[in-house]
Amino acid sequence: MRRRPRTTFIVSILSIITFASFSLYFSRNAISTWQPYSDIPKTKAFLLNTTSNTNNNNVVQSNNVNQLTRQTRRVSSVKDSLSTVSVLIPDWEILVIVVVNTPFSSSQQYHCLFPDKARSLARFSGVLPYTNRATFKCDMPESVRRHRMFSQPTLVTGTSETELLKPMPQLMKWNFLVFESFSTENDVVVFAKGVNHRNGYDRSPGELRCVFDFGNGVRTAVTSSVQEVFRCPHPDFEPVLDSYYGLPQRIGISLEIVAENTVVPSVAYYIPSSKPKLDAVAAQGDSVQAQPKYVLCACTMVHNVAKFLREWVMYHSKVGVDNFILYDNGSDDDLYSLIRELRQEGYNISTVFWIWPKTQEAGFSHSVVYSKSKGLCKWIMYVDVDEFVFSPSWGHESNPSLKSLLPHKQPLEEGTRNKVGQVSMKCLEFGPSGRRRHPEEGVTQGYTCRMRAEQRHKSMVMVDAVDPSLRNVIHHFYVNEKEGFVSKQVSLEEGLVNHYKYQAWDEFKNKFRRRVSAYVVDWKQELNPTSKDRTPGLGFKPIEPEDWTQRFCEVTDLRLKFLTRKWFRLLTPNGYRMAWQKR
Repeated sequence: MRRRPRTTFIVSILSIITFASFSLYFSRNAISTWQPYSDIPKTKAFLLNTTSNTNNNNVVQSNNVNQLTRQTRRVSSVKDSLSTVSVLIPDWEILVIVVVNTPFSSSQQYHCLFPDKARSLARFSGVLPYTNRATFKCDMPESVRRHRMFSQPTLVTGTSETELLKPMPQLMKWNFLVFESFSTENDVVVFAKGVNHRNGYDRSPGELRCVFDFGNGVRTAVTSSVQEVFRCPHPDFEPVLDSYYGLPQRIGISLEIVAENTVVPSVAYYIPSSKPKLDAVAAQGDSVQAQPKYVLCACTMVHNVAKFLREWVMYHSKVGVDNFILYDNGSDDDLYSLIRELRQEGYNISTVFWIWPKTQEAGFSHSVVYSKSKGLCKWIMYVDVDEFVFSPSWGHESNPSLKSLLPHKQPLEEGTRNKVGQVSMKCLEFGPSGRRRHPEEGVTQGYTCRMRAEQRHKSMVMVDAVDPSLRNVIHHFYVNEKEGFVSKQVSLEEGLVNHYKYQAWDEFKNKFRRRVSAYVVDWKQELNPTSKDRTPGLGFKPIEPEDWTQRFCEVTDLRLKFLTRKWFRLLTPNGYRMAWQKR
């Protein structure tokens, strides 16, 4: 009788181990097969090559293959539904992507319908560039979050039936996904989450291959693997033209981890690059040009910054920025209305809808190839909307300009060494300065107390000097040292950045709740506690400290406040106001 409890205990342990093994197998299998979603339903299998041989580091087609069935969205069991694919992103949000050429009404209200008949409101987010796919976001209901496996929701109108007769595909997860690609004239840039990891570990290019959904499956060798950015040659095949639109058909693209025989799930498409005719450059304006259109651009990633944008654009335009490139990270405020106003007033603003969360560095890498493809910028300055670049000497200059910090007439011929390809400036971080609300007169006027020591640095980089890997960290790129480019840091007397980082509590909390940087995914979680993205002394709870308004105040600094008053203060019948204030 004494042996039975021991036997029961051993059997229980073996059962747990067996269950865990099967769970691990099935959960891994759920993300180890690529299920690209076609814009046009297909029934034939998509064959992928599983051999590791390459043909001159270029194209590999399938010989010994595993058969991976391409899943498409067919939701005929629900009336008034749309064909979509869905990804689970942070904060229990679901990104729903409508497949191309699916008709939908912008005036119709949509919901995400889940297998247990739960539903949540679907909020229109925007249209993905290049593939013209509409996107929505919806919250995962509490009842669905308790499931072990998550199925993709169906996007339906408010009056649709609530019966799902067919099982839906598994919900893709954001932490392991190819989410974007960009075709340059010479290669393809692929953006992916979860292939490389933090802490400086990047997979060797030899461990990976690009996979193109064409014919029986085509592969090309990966030539660069850094952070979330991968490069590979174009595949050697002629694109098939869509019979209706006469344009190249969209071709699924992903990455293969060769040793693991794993193709990363993907929502990205490969669009073959087209070389413009010489006479098309002047006619179209969007084609690649011999010389960039602008000397200096400013690029930043934004989310709901309409309240701050006018001040930032007007100021930096005054000091030499010719064009602004805004990567919109899913804003739902009045951003685009304000951009239209600013454009009508003569400011040059380019926008890229970049819905992907926590991808600031990847977005900045994208901006380099984007600028090159459009012939936009010779130099790009990477600063946030709460950062203002200036030189203390400008108070005595009649024509102040950031371009004075850039090198002039330096030789750029091949073989020349020590060419300045990047200019960096240190940051001064300002605190709430006694403010409890956003200052209507602007951040340069309202926040005047800062920390004594300078922090980090922000940069202006020559587009042609960026290292081909596109590696960047905190607004600072690696330059192409093989071509003789170097970085230069200017003194605080020459140029610096006023970073209005710690603003009134409500503004600060909104910013850090969904911080676009990937270093601290969620500041309420006790992860990476030593990161400089964290706020000293704040902890992990979104609760305003009693002394918040007085924190980060060691030095009163009025230099930029007085300078912007000199440039932008207007006299009105009701007194003085700044040029960017509402009338």
